[in-house]
Amino acid sequence: MTPEVFGTAEAVELAVVERSGFVESRHAGSAVVLGPDGDVVRSLGAPEKPVFPRSSLKPFQAVAVMGAGVTLEGAGAVLATASHAGTPAHISVVRGLLAQAQLTEDALHCPADWPLDSAARENAIRDGAQRSPVFMNCSGKHAAMLLACRVNHWPIESYLSQQHPLQQHIRDTTERLTGEKVVATGVDGCGAPVHAMSLLALARGIQRIGTASEGSPFALYRNAAVLRTAVLANGWAIDGPGRANTVVIDELGVFAKLGAEGVMVMAAPDGTTVTLKVLDGSLRAASIVALSLLADAGAIERAAVDAVAPKLDLAVLGNGVPVGEIRASYAA
Repeated sequence: MTPEVFGTAEAVELAVVERSGFVESRHAGSAVVLGPDGDVVRSLGAPEKPVFPRSSLKPFQAVAVMGAGVTLEGAGAVLATASHAGTPAHISVVRGLLAQAQLTEDALHCPADWPLDSAARENAIRDGAQRSPVFMNCSGKHAAMLLACRVNHWPIESYLSQQHPLQQHIRDTTERLTGEKVVATGVDGCGAPVHAMSLLALARGIQRIGTASEGSPFALYRNAAVLRTAVLANGWAIDGPGRANTVVIDELGVFAKLGAEGVMVMAAPDGTTVTLKVLDGSLRAASIVALSLLADAGAIERAAVDAVAPKLDLAVLGNGVPVGEIRASYAA
């Protein structure tokens, strides 16, 4: 049975694209804000309806890998949850994870790709490199999954199968963190299983990671705390130079993880958490909407959001000159 998902009738306007004083595009979707105590303090659209979190699922997958007996810390932990830009620093960490597993890049079953970072891509082409799975933005997650398989003597070749012990463990960990049963499972763009859940469940899981204590009596939350600490200390690793998640983490100290098709999750230092889904799948407004919602909730300063906004590629250009902007527009 196909799960019920939200549609245009249940979405609200989240952002607009304004050119020369004229609104030429509108982005609709849903969002939810949890206060530090876990209560819902803001609900827009239909956050109870399920979505595929896409790469916003990666923090759960990384915590699951750690719970499977893999010691991850620092940049290694972050690459396990990253949608990285493929810079030499990123690729070095991915190769390090593979070396720990005593595997070559041939073991990666994510698609071959070029680095997302333009300089890294140009250098790779100049050096005569070809599209490669190690350059793909999910390669760190895949390398960490392979390391978990090696540690547990699980099959390597079938590590992306939904029936594989690792993927069953990831599903169980996801349900434990979100507090909800997975409502559907599909195949993500990188080939790994992706689990559908409500934006509310996604928010609860991200908040648990964002507020976890390394002194917890439960390994699940100790691992979550290690991951969060690593991400906040290594913003470069989760995304890349000048890219949205890295900017938000480095400039504001906010845990942030994008997902394809317009998904964004953020957790502020005080635990306030936002998850959102832009219905048309665009990510261009997702960061500023999430930050605006955190500012509305008092979790970060509005002035800090205004200061970081110019770094989030929100300018609308005309002949190379800013003539407008992408801005949050949900009802106050």
